[in-house]
Amino acid sequence: MLVEAIGSSPLDPGAVMLVDGDGTIEGSVTGGCVEGALFEEAQEVLGGGPPRLQTYGISDEAAAGVGLTCGGTVRVFVHELTAAVRAPFEAAVAGAEQGRPTAIATLIDGPAAGAKLAVVDGEAIGTLRSTPLLDQSVARDARGFAEQGVSTVRRYGADGAVAGSELRVYIQSFAPPPSMVIFGAVDFAVALARHAGELGYRVTICDARAAFAANPRLAEVAEVVVAWPQDHLAERRLTERDAVLVFTHDPKFDEPAMLAALRTDAGYIGAMGSRRTQTDRAERLRAAGVTDEELARIAGPCGLDIGARTPEETAISVLAEIIARRTARAGAPLSTTAGSIRGTETATAP
Repeated sequence: MLVEAIGSSPLDPGAVMLVDGDGTIEGSVTGGCVEGALFEEAQEVLGGGPPRLQTYGISDEAAAGVGLTCGGTVRVFVHELTAAVRAPFEAAVAGAEQGRPTAIATLIDGPAAGAKLAVVDGEAIGTLRSTPLLDQSVARDARGFAEQGVSTVRRYGADGAVAGSELRVYIQSFAPPPSMVIFGAVDFAVALARHAGELGYRVTICDARAAFAANPRLAEVAEVVVAWPQDHLAERRLTERDAVLVFTHDPKFDEPAMLAALRTDAGYIGAMGSRRTQTDRAERLRAAGVTDEELARIAGPCGLDIGARTPEETAISVLAEIIARRTARAGAPLSTTAGSIRGTETATAP
């Protein structure tokens, strides 16, 4: 289990590679860089060896031998999934699949290394088999991390106190999937919904026109709702992880949709149309009381300038802009920027 990545890493913490007693491998923690070495470590653990935290970095001789060439450092915790951790493990899987606030904590240090404690909807399942105080401290932290969707390594005292540093615990959170609401039952909505679903979005396509919403292609890729935009969004609680797209091309639909979207906390609001359409739309929204600051929240025309023409190309353009905004990136070619490709700092021109 990848518990920490420093600098560039092919995959994010939380990535898992499973090895069973027959040598079958599922998953990956670095996209192939260190999996060969970790397979050998897993075999030793399954053969009765103790759990271990392995560190691989580009400057390490071990990393060079296994091919970690991304330039970063990764820490992978290798341990056996025993019967003792079955209950918290299965509870966390079920909670994550149901979209409930979920976190699972894994003890990295000490005689009980590998023990797990899950928190699902605030309820703790399992024990880290160290001290009652450690269970209490970790459960409290896990509840907060589950709500925020944060995964991290936390340190605690030998007695479980939050002020210590003797025991490390990896807390992995499973936030509910982000939502995407698309107004307009059109071909562009179908293409966007299909690709957005592959990225983990829970997609809803909404249209007040029942005849348009009845297209069977829509139901294949999203939840379909027949409603006016303002009525549908009044029933939704959107966060900065969520997105609203307006593809209706009709003022009586798209203006109510954008006014309602601006009243939510959606992190991305996009509207399709030409530049002239966007200029006319902005004037009407200002007349409806929308401020320039609020207008700046609307990406219109939505998408990055990649020369998209077809619905599928347009979907890629729009999703690229959504990702760029979420990660505070400029959306420029990587060949023209400097800095970390996958890190948190913004890439800049050299």
